[in-house]
Amino acid sequence: MTFGKVPNTFQVRSTRGAAIQEVIPFRYKQALVTGGAGFIGSHLVDSLVGLGCKVNVLDDLSTGSLSNLARVKSQISFFEGDIRDRPLLSKVSEGCDILFHQAAIVSVPQTVEQPVYTAQVNELGTLCALEAARNCGVKRVIIASSCAVYGNDPRVPKHETMEPCPESPYAVQKLNGEQHARLYWKLYGVETICLRYFNVYGPRQNPGSPYSGVISIFLNRAAAAKPPEIHGNGTQSRDFIFVADVVKANLLAAAAQGVSGVNINVGTGKPVTINALWKLISHIFKIHVKPRHTEARAGDVFASAAGTDFAASALGFKPEHSLEKGLRITFKWHKKVLAKNGYPRR
Repeated sequence: MTFGKVPNTFQVRSTRGAAIQEVIPFRYKQALVTGGAGFIGSHLVDSLVGLGCKVNVLDDLSTGSLSNLARVKSQISFFEGDIRDRPLLSKVSEGCDILFHQAAIVSVPQTVEQPVYTAQVNELGTLCALEAARNCGVKRVIIASSCAVYGNDPRVPKHETMEPCPESPYAVQKLNGEQHARLYWKLYGVETICLRYFNVYGPRQNPGSPYSGVISIFLNRAAAAKPPEIHGNGTQSRDFIFVADVVKANLLAAAAQGVSGVNINVGTGKPVTINALWKLISHIFKIHVKPRHTEARAGDVFASAAGTDFAASALGFKPEHSLEKGLRITFKWHKKVLAKNGYPRR
């Protein structure tokens, strides 16, 4: 994703350079991105720098990497530290007029294993970010939330008006973060928008991590021509959205007028089963390997797809990447990583 340099505006382009038609005002001069060395956060940092925005990045590098910021390292201010470190958070928020809160522990299994510790990072961390924004005069906070808040409600697609039904500590932590954000808008006038990410994938997602997204793990297995492990029977469905589209949603949320204290889905609205995902990846890699099925994981959601009407009306958001297009872009990046570093252990 690249961005045309239009004064005080941005023009979103696809990864192949084909311009998307909207040109939208971007009025912010300085941004803080928490978790900015991570998978999604680093792509967002790249785009903000491309807009001419001054960017502060806060990351503890527990899962993020400075290599993700290599292209822009001379153009940003990087701070290594914990999102719960309130003096540091105040320091890096000073002078910023927008805050993109991406820092989180995103692994559902890890939150099941460590509910107290992960709540301290995910829920308290979000509250600390909001409080820093309030105290430092940050105009708007865009928060990364999750479709996990919908739980196993059998209705698909998931709409923002549905009652949340969290099935994991991670989902509870994200839901509580949304409630804090709503109150900071209502009580203190801090403009907040929570973006409920569905299953994000793309370059820089670490396939070597035991908590990595299913697509990055599948790409690693396909590259080695080895069977992937699928939890359950593989008929569970997910709404996979390419990282460049998620960055676009964040920038649209930053620019949106008259939208605060709300939660907005960020997905494609097109569910894909895990079995079908492996079949598509196998086709791209030109291999014929059957997956290995294991027991379903505790806390996992069975069916998930985004209702996209509110994102379209409130933000003007529409994803630009089909699953196959996004996978092929990710595949090219993945081959470069393997050529340089070899196969991550799984």
